[in-house]
Amino acid sequence: METKNIMIVGVGGQGTLLTSRILGGLAIHAGYDVKLSEVHGMAQRGGSVVTYVRYGDTVNEPIVEEGQADVLIAFERLEALRYAHFLKKDGVIIVNDQRIDPMPVVIGAVKYPENILENLELSNKIYKVDAIEEAKKLGNSRVFNIIVLGIAAQHMDFSEEAWLTVIENTVPAKTIDINKKAFQVGYYLHQ
Repeated sequence: METKNIMIVGVGGQGTLLTSRILGGLAIHAGYDVKLSEVHGMAQRGGSVVTYVRYGDTVNEPIVEEGQADVLIAFERLEALRYAHFLKKDGVIIVNDQRIDPMPVVIGAVKYPENILENLELSNKIYKVDAIEEAKKLGNSRVFNIIVLGIAAQHMDFSEEAWLTVIENTVPAKTIDINKKAFQVGYYLHQ
C-alpha cells in the first residue's frame, strides 16, 4: 500500500493528540508500518498543535511534507487555513466550523480572517461540521474531535468496526460509550 499521510491540526486542548493515537493505533492494528509525530506550539496556552500520522507498507519518516497530505483534519477554521498548503491536489479537509481567537487577535494586534471556509472551498474539497453542536446533542461537548474523526474515517480504508474497537481500547473506560456514539455521528453524517 502506498503511504497515507494524515495531518491533525487544532488548538491546545482540542484532542489532537488523542485523535492521532486512535488513528495510529488503528493503522498498527491493521498491520501497517506507522510513524507519528507531534508538534506543540504553546499548546497549553491555546496555541497550535499539529500531529502527523503516516501509515503504509513501509514508512521512512514521520513528517508530512507540503503538498502531500491525503487528509487534513482541522478542529478549528484558522488551523485549516494555516495548514491547507500541506494538502495533496486530490486531498480532503475535514474541518470543525469553530472559531478560537489566537492571542494576536485577542489583544487586537491582528484581525481574525473573514470567510475562511468559503475561500478554502474555492480550491479544496472540504467537509465541514459544527462538531461541538453535534457533541452537545450527545450530552458531552468534549467528544467533538471524535465526531470530526468519524467524518475523516470515510476517507480512509478501515472498517467502522475496526475504528470502534480501537476507540474502545484507547479512550478512558468511562468514556467508551460516548466516544463510540460520537464516532458514529460523524461517520454517518456525510453519507
